[in-house]
Amino acid sequence: MLWFRKLREHLKQDDGDYCSRRAGSYGISFSAIERLTRSFALLLLGAILVLGAPARASDPVRIVVLGDSLSAGLGLPATDAFPAQLEKALKDKGVNVAISNAGVSGDTTSGGLDRLDWSIPAGTQGVILELGANDALRGIDPKVTRAALDEILKRLKARNIAVLLCGMVAPPNYGDEYAARFSAIFSDLAKKHGVPLYPFFLEGVAANAELNQADGIHPTAAGVTTIVKNILSTVEAFLDTLSARKT
Repeated sequence: MLWFRKLREHLKQDDGDYCSRRAGSYGISFSAIERLTRSFALLLLGAILVLGAPARASDPVRIVVLGDSLSAGLGLPATDAFPAQLEKALKDKGVNVAISNAGVSGDTTSGGLDRLDWSIPAGTQGVILELGANDALRGIDPKVTRAALDEILKRLKARNIAVLLCGMVAPPNYGDEYAARFSAIFSDLAKKHGVPLYPFFLEGVAANAELNQADGIHPTAAGVTTIVKNILSTVEAFLDTLSARKT
């Protein structure tokens, strides 16, 4: 940097002035001390400006996917998991983004809430929130699921972190009433907190044997590719809102 080169030249000049003093001279003159002090102050100021500078336009948008096994990539190589495939798809379109995988297999919404603070590090600009499938599979009271997701959204908002909420659909074995109460959670909370909603994370993949692993629940790599293809425009719109917040 220009300011650093000038400062280095200034320091070298001071060193030369000092070394050229006659032999037997003790200490440094007041003017030399003054110049060195001023030089040190400039160096310190420069370091503060560099270390404390805001994120540059060239820095990637930092996103965390907070989810369960569906986004974590259970049964798949890390490169085939949802966060990795989504990051690649965005980069292929020229979007500078870094997406971290904070998916934990078997996690419920309450589990996601418990680990929220350490799962979402400082510097995160956006979260793709994909939780709720395990709540539905276990028949957890929708009140519990709603309360956990509500608190996650509150905490992320308090940290000024934007959220894209991914919805989930309850299986039919708990009855129509349970399914209706569960499904309403996501649209209600999206409206309450003013966050974008992708209605069903497994859209186009659920119940499709060709896109799911042998368990019939977790997507194959091709299934994840389908999820990414379907959600991509929603994520791009979400990233546009992050850019607007920066400006």
